[in-house]
Amino acid sequence: MLSGGGAVIAVVDLMDQLEPPDLREQILLHEESASQGLGSGRSTPSVPGGAQSAHGSTQIRIRSTQIHSDRKRKKTSISSADRTAEKDKDKDKHKHHHHHKKKKTRMSSSTSNQVRASHILVKHQGSRRKASWKDPEGRVIMNTNRETAVSQLKAYRDDIVSGKAKFEDLASRFSDCNSAKRGGDLGPFGRGQMQKPFEEATYALKVGDISDIVDTDSGVHIILRTG
Repeated sequence: MLSGGGAVIAVVDLMDQLEPPDLREQILLHEESASQGLGSGRSTPSVPGGAQSAHGSTQIRIRSTQIHSDRKRKKTSISSADRTAEKDKDKDKHKHHHHHKKKKTRMSSSTSNQVRASHILVKHQGSRRKASWKDPEGRVIMNTNRETAVSQLKAYRDDIVSGKAKFEDLASRFSDCNSAKRGGDLGPFGRGQMQKPFEEATYALKVGDISDIVDTDSGVHIILRTG
């Protein structure tokens, strides 16, 4: 059998181990009321000391169970929120990766469809711009008809094919295009970047082949596919 004072001490000891603070306050107030009842000499209900202690322990166990249940619900709620956040993060990452991969594929596809070529351009009276780096005022161009321009290009082509001259050397000297300073090299390009007749003729060539005469709005050309 525990005395009334012993029951108060036991409950206070247990109180220090319980959370939250408002529960400790409730227990303390209950026990203070009990202590005042004992101290004032007033009689308490005729319940055996062991039964009263057991009743107090039962209350404490119920409170402890409620606290544990509340903590578990909070942890479950936080864990669920964390999982949702992780799923959203994974979706964003996957979406970004898919977009980057798709963009990279488009760029790779565009690059793989490009060609590279050099050319020699001879302008004539029908050219849309009757001037060039070697004829800024266009005096020669305006006095050159298409037939004359074609004859010049055929002679250049024959010299290249026979090995008498190199393509880049003739382009540097005679081409009316500014690419003459690079031996006629236009660099890589894709579809839609050149005038249609020039594009089609270039894509039809194999690397290392030279085209026949190609007409565009700029003048007449011979094209060497280099890549």
